[in-house]
Amino acid sequence: MAVLLALLSSGLWGSADFLGGLLSRRRAAYAVVGASQAAGLAVATVAAIVTGGFGSPLGWVVPSVLAAVGGSLALVSFYAALAGGTMGVVSPITALGAVVPVVAGLLAGERPSAFASAGIVLGLLGAVAASGPELRGGSGARPILLAVVAGVAFGFGMLFIARGAETDAVMTVWGMRLTGVVGCAVVAIMCRSTGRLRLADAGPLVVVGTCAVSANLLFGLSSQLGYVSITSVVASLYPVATVLLAWAVLHERLLRIQYVGVAAAMAGVALVSIS
Repeated sequence: MAVLLALLSSGLWGSADFLGGLLSRRRAAYAVVGASQAAGLAVATVAAIVTGGFGSPLGWVVPSVLAAVGGSLALVSFYAALAGGTMGVVSPITALGAVVPVVAGLLAGERPSAFASAGIVLGLLGAVAASGPELRGGSGARPILLAVVAGVAFGFGMLFIARGAETDAVMTVWGMRLTGVVGCAVVAIMCRSTGRLRLADAGPLVVVGTCAVSANLLFGLSSQLGYVSITSVVASLYPVATVLLAWAVLHERLLRIQYVGVAAAMAGVALVSIS
């Protein structure tokens, strides 16, 4: 169940990243992040009311704020990278951020089986292989650097989601969204701009926010049912969904190594599933 929830999380994250990246090509990245997180906050608030989360212990507060800082930095960097580079290439680089929660899990005493360990390695290698053209310098240094920053920040965000979920997964996600919305509002005030957002963007932004908050919640739940070192890698396969959407919708050309990377990532999921 933990692997399934993490896999669903990766699909939702990848879909949100695809649509958010498209929006960021014509709107400011901080505005896309802030508006989509506001939509996500509304969804998370409903979930918190339904589950009675506002009456839960407050152990989720600090992790949720730290997760929001990491997640917001990651999203702004990621959308900016997507806006300046090829979507199906920039996105997979961020999957390397999974190394952060993997190392944290191992240091905390998690001991995945041999099959699961092989799956972790294969999954990460698959994500790297999928970014092959960018590693060869096809789109310039700036998108790569932004993607690396996004990956590391995503990794820390995932780690703190898992920590907060130990108290309450729903409230951790709610706290993340509240912090993210406030932070982006401050940036908008400082920039004196709404980032060129239009009323027509409302629908796509709601979809992005709903997908992202659902992905966060599913990952938080999966981290409580299995090893963080395993669920974080499975959840970090979201670039596969982004790559496939970019190929299907935008007709982006992918090299053979990227198809190999997608296959390797899926094989990694299979290995951790049977462990």
